[in-house]
Amino acid sequence: MHKSLTMAAAAAAILLTGCEKAEAPAPADATTETVPVETVPAEEADAAASHRFASWAGKWTGVEGMYATITPAEPGRYRLEMQSDLDTRGSYDGTDSEHGIRFIRGGEDLTLRRASGDETGLKYLAGKTDCLMVKPGEGYCRD
Repeated sequence: MHKSLTMAAAAAAILLTGCEKAEAPAPADATTETVPVETVPAEEADAAASHRFASWAGKWTGVEGMYATITPAEPGRYRLEMQSDLDTRGSYDGTDSEHGIRFIRGGEDLTLRRASGDETGLKYLAGKTDCLMVKPGEGYCRD
């Protein structure tokens, strides 16, 4: 909120300066100040910068009620909530890896990675482009 008030005050000063007569000299101590504009709060920018796959956060939908929900946790870590098949639903801790989010499910070391719907091998996801997959036959897309 403090930043918003500072920016509003700076904008008002600039507008009022334009209303003065052209003959009026500028004060001797006047300087041009550049006010940085932030589109994302610093806290959120820091959190996103510390997660390679922060843009993947949210819910991804698979077939027959399957889904994956990705939540960034501490830097480089994620919480995965998944319904990966009709019988397997759980929460998993993931970490940044070279190609995606690495996690362990059922003792198996897996990676959730970027894919197309066609790459998943699932007919329902065919043709979709914004998808993730764990292995052939297990994929999730955003609509």
